[in-house]
Formats: sequence, structure tokens, C-alpha cells
Amino acid sequence: MASAMLSLASVSPSASLSTHETPKGKLKLGSTSWSLNKERNCLFAKTESFGRVSMVAAVNVSKFEGVTMAPPDPILGVSEAFKASTNESKLNLGVGAYRTEDLQPYVLDVVKKAENLMIERGENKEYLPIEGLAAFNKVTAELLFGADNPVIKQQRLATVQGLSGTGSLRLAGAFIERYFPGAKVLISSPTWGNHKNIFNDSRVPWSEYRYYDPKTVGLDFEGMIADIKAAPEGSFVLLHGCAHNPTGIDPTPEQWEKIADVIQEKNHIPFFDVAYQGFASGSLDTDAASVRLFAARGLELLVAQSYSKNLGLYAERIGAINVVCASSDAATRVKSQLKRIARPMYSNPPIHGARIVANVVGDPALFNEWKAEMEMMAGRIKGVRQKLYDSLTATDKSGKDWSFILKQIGMFSFTGLNKAQTENMTNKWHVYMTKDGRISLAGLSLAKCEYLSDAIIDSYHNVS
Repeated sequence: MASAMLSLASVSPSASLSTHETPKGKLKLGSTSWSLNKERNCLFAKTESFGRVSMVAAVNVSKFEGVTMAPPDPILGVSEAFKASTNESKLNLGVGAYRTEDLQPYVLDVVKKAENLMIERGENKEYLPIEGLAAFNKVTAELLFGADNPVIKQQRLATVQGLSGTGSLRLAGAFIERYFPGAKVLISSPTWGNHKNIFNDSRVPWSEYRYYDPKTVGLDFEGMIADIKAAPEGSFVLLHGCAHNPTGIDPTPEQWEKIADVIQEKNHIPFFDVAYQGFASGSLDTDAASVRLFAARGLELLVAQSYSKNLGLYAERIGAINVVCASSDAATRVKSQLKRIARPMYSNPPIHGARIVANVVGDPALFNEWKAEMEMMAGRIKGVRQKLYDSLTATDKSGKDWSFILKQIGMFSFTGLNKAQTENMTNKWHVYMTKDGRISLAGLSLAKCEYLSDAIIDSYHNVS
């Protein structure tokens, strides 16, 4: 075994080290005496040389020496850098988590009420079934598709509770790899950074379709349609149901119709990621319109859901994977296989967040309170979006059109800043953001809009 030799001490020859017996045991090899420390599982060697005795230790090299240091997460690493900064003007616009006007985390009042209900009922902590809490699965499917939707009435929907949006996407990735071997997933360029990681780890091949047009800071609709048409028949097309991350750019209702046309024509399978239902526009129905459009066409499709944003349940890891099938028999079989995949992956999902969702969505009074709180949160983000636009247009006299900020929707805005410009935002202005130019407006207050405007204008005009 390879070892490194570490010099510990030098002692005079008169010392009794060379002949000392210990309970640990002693091993004599030529002129070198080895003492074995059984508790520490290492060897101490005493080597005699020119009248001096030197004691060294043989240290085993770790079996994990081949494990390299992973790069920091591009999104979560922003928060770590923000916390390390001591500048009073610093802004964290990296992670997509809602903040109040005072830039503090927010727990919805309706969530607190739902948790109090759980305490009053004295509910236990027994394991859930593999597919999750039945009451949660029922209300979450109805929230997404509408209670009277034929896919629910005809039992053509397989819904399994997942570990928020990320875990639900990962479960779907494993399902695709197992039952559609070789099928490719088309991902928008750009997209949420974790999408690629999820499909890489699921061993599902993916490629990108054009989405963002840097010239207009808008949607490259023609490029998107062309790339979806060019993809192999039967591909999975990953679509953001609303509030596209990172750009905040959504197709119009008319464009969604055309996207559905080409997906249907090519026999592709639409795969929606819905992380912001109700949180984007303030309306649950408006934000689910794209998914319902595809379901109404009779298409089989997948939808990953998350309640991190719209109920503020970030740490509860609560979401679902939904698969719309052509028949109830197919839905039953699909659900059985999703459960089979989940069992060795995480066995069964957590119960706390599922009960919160079931209590809120399943109770008419709490449901109405939730809708009001969502409108408030969405309204605050719309307010800072408008204030940022007003500050930019009032300060920047170059004639640049900043109206794309108002055309975008949801908690994110794609500023159009390049990597060097975003580094200037951080190094000079202490604005922490991802290198692709995305900012989270949920982490911005009205009071900070002018400061951010100055930082953006300086970075855009003075850094190439």
C-alpha cells in the first residue's frame, strides 16, 4: 500500500525507544524498529542513523484520493458568496425564493393555519404509501387540470407525489430511460440549470431547441418551432408551463397553439415543468392554460409540479409527477411503474408538506385565502418589475429599449448582461446574480430598484 512518511521527532541514542516494550506490540526489521498502534491502525518507525533515532509515521493514502472536488453550484453558490460579503448595499438576486419588501423570508399565513389544523387533529407520522398522500394527489391533479377535466373523470391520469419539482423530474427521467430507451429530451436554450443535470444522471440523451433571442431579449419562436420539427419523431419536449426560468419569457396563447400543432404533427410527447402555477400571473387557471390546452387535444403528456414557490414550501420538498395517458388501463400501469422506480430511490415521500397542500387546496376558505396571498406575492413582484423599468428609462439616456423587462413574467428577469458585465455587477456593485444575466425580482425591494438600475446601466454601457 502506498504511504507517505511524516517525521515526528528526533531523540538522543540514550533514549530507551529502541528497546522499549509496549502493550501495543513491537516489530523489529533490521535496524528499524516498528511499533504497531492497534487502536489507531498505523505504524510508528524508529530508524537509527549516525547516533540519532528518528521516529516517523506511515500514513495510509485515502481510498477516495481519486474523488475530485466538485465545482460549486452556479445558483446556490451565489447565496454563499452573498453571505460572505460584508457590504451594506449587497443584493442577492440569485436564488428564486420569495422575499418581503424588507427582503426577509415569508411564510404564508394560510400555511400556518394549515399546520395548526394538523396539530389540532393530532395526526401521526406513519409512512405514506409509495405514491404519496391520496388527498394530496387528488387536489394537486384537480388544481393543475381542473376538477371536471376529462383526464380526471376518465381516470386517464397517473399522479405520484414526488420530492418537489426536482425529484418529480428525476422520477420521470428514470421512467423515460427505462421505458423509452434512446428517446431524446429537447430542452430550451437556455433553461433552468438543473434540467441538464437531472437528465444526465438519468442517462437520458438531450439536445437544445432555440428559445431566447439575444437581439430582442425575447422569444425566438421561429427557431423554436424549427428545432422541434427537426427533432426525431417521438422525442420528449420539455416545456415551461409558465414563467420560463431563467428568461421570464413565455409564448403567447396563439404561439402555444402552434407549438401544440407541431408537437402533435411530429408525434412528440410534451413534458411540462410547472413550478410557478398561480405565482406568475396571480391566477391558478391562467398559469395552467398551456397544460390544459395540450390535454384538451387528447395528447399524452407528462407534468412535473412544485409547491416551493406558490405556497412557499421550499424546504418541505413537495411536488408531483403527473402522466396523462390515452386510457385508464395505461394510467394504472404507468403509475405502478412509477411506484416501482420510487421504491428503491427514496421508498416513500414526506408527509408534512403533502398535508399542508391537501388542507389548503381541499378547504374552500383556506383555498380562497391562498389565492389572495398569491395575488399579493405576484403583485409585489410586478411592482418591483415596473419600478425597475421606470428607474432604467429615467436614468439611461442612450435610447436603449428596456421594455423587455415589462414583457417578461414571474420572479425572474433576463437582463441581457453577459458574463463580464455580471461580474462587474458583483465586484463593483455587490449585486449577486448568476453569470447568465438572470436576476430574481423576488429578492428585490422597491427601495433598491434605483440602486439596481444604476448597477445595470453602468455594467451594460461601461463593460464589454
